[in-house]
Amino acid sequence: MTRPAARGGSKTSADRLARLLNLVPYLLARPGIEVAEAAGDLGVTERQLREDLELLWVCGLPGYGPGDLIDMAFDGDRVTITYDAGIDRPLRLTPDEALALVVALRMLAETPGVANRDAIERALAKIEDAAGDLVGAPVAVRLPGDTRRVEALRAAVEGGRALRITYYTAARDETTERVVDPLRMLMVGGRAYVEAWCRRAEAVRLFRADRIDAITELDEPAAVPPQAVPHDRTEGVFRPSPDLPLITLRIGRGERWITEYYPCERVEAGDGDQWLVSLRVTDLGWARRFVLGLGPDVTVVAPVELAEQVRATASAALDAYAVPAPVTRLPDDDRAAPAPGAPSGDPAVAGRTQ
Repeated sequence: MTRPAARGGSKTSADRLARLLNLVPYLLARPGIEVAEAAGDLGVTERQLREDLELLWVCGLPGYGPGDLIDMAFDGDRVTITYDAGIDRPLRLTPDEALALVVALRMLAETPGVANRDAIERALAKIEDAAGDLVGAPVAVRLPGDTRRVEALRAAVEGGRALRITYYTAARDETTERVVDPLRMLMVGGRAYVEAWCRRAEAVRLFRADRIDAITELDEPAAVPPQAVPHDRTEGVFRPSPDLPLITLRIGRGERWITEYYPCERVEAGDGDQWLVSLRVTDLGWARRFVLGLGPDVTVVAPVELAEQVRATASAALDAYAVPAPVTRLPDDDRAAPAPGAPSGDPAVAGRTQ
């Protein structure tokens, strides 16, 4: 079994949401329009538009039953919206909906990497002004993590200042000091990152905020070279490539979460409940620590070098906890006599030798 390749079309969920919100009023104003013409107007492929229409079919009002969902009619290659689920009427928020929207916008404003925070703040102000009586007291939202560190990074990005950071690299289990020129802040998988040009590596690098031990803003502007281009992070932080080491593990049922958490190149059913899993890693040092933390239901199949490293590290750990062999006690008749002049363990004898 292998993971399916990503389908073509929109790169982000945000892009698709904006397109869907625009699609309904567009189709309402053009009943019976050809799918090919609509795709050309909206700047998407015909296949992507048909996928969007399929998604619209399951969108609508709470209840999500007959009469609640958006409905369409197809006549050959032409499409018409027959029920818009009330999208043509002005929105009226309930107290719970207004509060949920305010909390969501405040969290979005706190999220690193948001492109236009001013627009979010303006939208938030309008909603709070219009729904003030519904929302009630002001709502404070804070993302988990070190807020001061994230704010310092964000200030450096917005101010265009270079930074000196002390950074822990988990893949190599080392701490280094670097001077970086920040490019942007972003949030991936619930964690804050700063993407920057690293002068030490002379390349664009991604630094996780909670692994930055110290930050110093330098008295110089960020000097980002022309070749420093932010990477596409829509598919996650780690992007496996053919030049990275490939490891193969045999895992039990309890470790199948690996295939959901890490991008795997191959997942095959093995004997019984076992699976063979192949994935790319940044280096074998990280892979060694990764395997050692998984437990006894994981076996390294390849490469041999990784298996030897895991075996050597595990053996060294076991040796550190080894208990010295117990001292064998001889029968009383076979005890060695004490050296001349040495006190005996028997108090009576000891008294006679003093």
